[in-house]
Amino acid sequence: MESLNAILLTRLTRFHLAELAELYRRAGSATAVIEHRRDIRDILPDASAHLVEALKDIDRLRDRAEQELEYDRQHGILPICMNDEHYPQRLRECPDAPVLLYYLGNADLNSRHVISIVGTRHCTTYGQDIIRSFVRELKTLCPDVLIFSGLAYGVDIHAHRAALQNGFDTIGVLAHGLDDLYPRTHRQTVAQMMKQGGMLTEYMTHTQPVARNFVQRNRIVAGCSDATLLVESASKGGGLITCSIARSYGREVFAFPGSVHSDYSEGCNNLIRDNGAALVTSATDLVKAMGWEEDRKLAQAQQKGIERTLFPHLSPEENAVVHVLRQNNDLQINLLSVRTGIPISRLTGVLFTLEMKGVIRAMAGGCYHLLA
Repeated sequence: MESLNAILLTRLTRFHLAELAELYRRAGSATAVIEHRRDIRDILPDASAHLVEALKDIDRLRDRAEQELEYDRQHGILPICMNDEHYPQRLRECPDAPVLLYYLGNADLNSRHVISIVGTRHCTTYGQDIIRSFVRELKTLCPDVLIFSGLAYGVDIHAHRAALQNGFDTIGVLAHGLDDLYPRTHRQTVAQMMKQGGMLTEYMTHTQPVARNFVQRNRIVAGCSDATLLVESASKGGGLITCSIARSYGREVFAFPGSVHSDYSEGCNNLIRDNGAALVTSATDLVKAMGWEEDRKLAQAQQKGIERTLFPHLSPEENAVVHVLRQNNDLQINLLSVRTGIPISRLTGVLFTLEMKGVIRAMAGGCYHLLA
């Protein structure tokens, strides 16, 4: 019922995303919103007149929502509501997060580290070389990373392919429904991504990839990630829009510099010059800037067999994690974030410290286990 009601809500409007997200958060679920559709200002006092009127007439959309849900069931598509444990926790923190996402794939959307790689659709040989070397080096430095992009021509598709070649899971965020694929020439890559990542969208089936959808799609690419990496861009373009959105969410933004004579490095160079992005020349730069060097240190420490401290001194945040795991052991990071109130960006460091102290252990599936 919650999935059906969430689908209904997404049909109300596409131009008041933050308002719809705020209404959902205050109500706690799509079902609660529907139940209060005739007195919605009791939940959201400043709800727009458009939203109030649209909710009153929402039942007319029910048949279409039921058709969508049935299609999803038949084709293995997972509708993920904002209050679902599988919903990307990083995206949930954004003010204009989608109330509902449609997901087809097998990757954990709440992986320990997540980046997005974006840029021009006219990726040059220089850009392709950067992507290949960056992703290859990242695999040796920080093997647990989920890579997002938009499955478009150019930088996007090269990022997805480099991720697949190096054993990373990778997610393509679409500007249309999961009943079709644009561009269709990327079908072979998508077939590999179904085994090693997946596809994500906020759009129902039969939604066409019109221009405004690509701009709106960019906020999901930015919002699901800890950091956004711009490889190549002209002075204007979708990659720059994604970087701007990422900054508005308080996420890290990085860019590769290029020749001052290259049209497709102009956007990157300008962004670096204007302090809109940190300059990177390698995966080492990004890993250091993000503080992700701990991954390799942890692996080395575990190989050496660090003994658990019997009574380690724990910080308040570390104690909060231990307290939650004592109540319900083996939780994923997104659930730990919700139950401890610690943002994922900070929680990853807390969990690393607890692992080093021998208090917890990372398990398969991204779960954390409290050791006895």
